[in-house]
Amino acid sequence: MELQHKEIPLEFLRRLPDGIKIVKRHGQEFMVVEQVSGPHGESLMSDAVQIHSEPSIRLGVRIGDQQGLIFVDAFWGGHAKLYSFLPQSVVANAEVDAFVPESGASLMVERGCDVEGCTCGRAIMLALPDGKSRVYVCARLGCPGHAIEIADLPEDVSQQISSINFFGAGTQDEEWVDVF
Repeated sequence: MELQHKEIPLEFLRRLPDGIKIVKRHGQEFMVVEQVSGPHGESLMSDAVQIHSEPSIRLGVRIGDQQGLIFVDAFWGGHAKLYSFLPQSVVANAEVDAFVPESGASLMVERGCDVEGCTCGRAIMLALPDGKSRVYVCARLGCPGHAIEIADLPEDVSQQISSINFFGAGTQDEEWVDVF
């Protein structure tokens, strides 16, 4: 799938929150999550595992009776993931339970997904450094639903940012593939 550039609202760029940065690739600007944490301030970033040449977001996950780590693309709207295990026999509409790998603290909250047709009522919540702004990711495997709530930013701007999907669910741009 080709890279799909989406315009980042100017109002968001003017008030760029801590924990989000803008990078330029292929002559275009993209948002990258630079720092997110768990409920007690635990960093969830992994410099050791990079996707698209950026640190990934490291989460502990349970899928059914399996458990392991997942490393998520930090590009906003990117959906590349690396697993420390091979999920076996995942049922349709399966959901993950995410947690801080070191402490086991839950990252799950009750929150409906905004993607049309998705009925998931839970999300993974990641905190940005200001302690008031949040990133939410749908708990349903394969759903591209994600949202951002930025303190002191109009809701319509947050909704515009939340709708950005650069790569589409489960796809990647071949020019961006990292070789490990």
